[in-house]
Amino acid sequence: MFNGEEVITGIYKTPTNKPIYLGKETVEGDEISDREVHGGEFKACYLFSGNYYSYWKKLYPNLNWNYGMLGENLTVSDLDESKIHIGNIYKIGHALVQITQPREPCYKFGVKFGNQRVLKQFVRHSCPGTYVRVLEAGFVKTGDEFILIKEAKNSLTITQFFKLIFSKTKNQEHLQLAIINDALPLKKRNDLREFIE
Repeated sequence: MFNGEEVITGIYKTPTNKPIYLGKETVEGDEISDREVHGGEFKACYLFSGNYYSYWKKLYPNLNWNYGMLGENLTVSDLDESKIHIGNIYKIGHALVQITQPREPCYKFGVKFGNQRVLKQFVRHSCPGTYVRVLEAGFVKTGDEFILIKEAKNSLTITQFFKLIFSKTKNQEHLQLAIINDALPLKKRNDLREFIE
């Protein structure tokens, strides 16, 4: 419930030992309640680092913690957004994916955590995980490695782009790199053009 109204969301996820199928626009069987902001080519699958769970558990010790709690489709060990560039291509299991954009939290994230303060906490932590585009669909299972196949050139890291989105004063060099990066959705790139000085 939010403001007295029922909220429909796909953020509630639980671990599975079965392989999951990464399709071109969604993870097979995943609940996507609002296709305007989730799923699709540039948000086919969401990855979050297992390393950050201890941070969130300390802030919210009374929640029922398990992988998937942050709404991710895949929990990846040692996922470091400060080293992952937008446009990088990785192999995971039988799937080939490309890094696209960080997660920007919405009020439904706050509903899951029981307060809307978590949105600012998420932004301050600056470890948002990343969405990917699925270049080659395929199955992924527990234990599969996250293997870099091709590194993007002249690209921002997920951390740099996340900070660019939320900073009041936009880094002009970072803006220029973002708007020419076709691993980002055209709408997002066009929205950023208004900040170019």
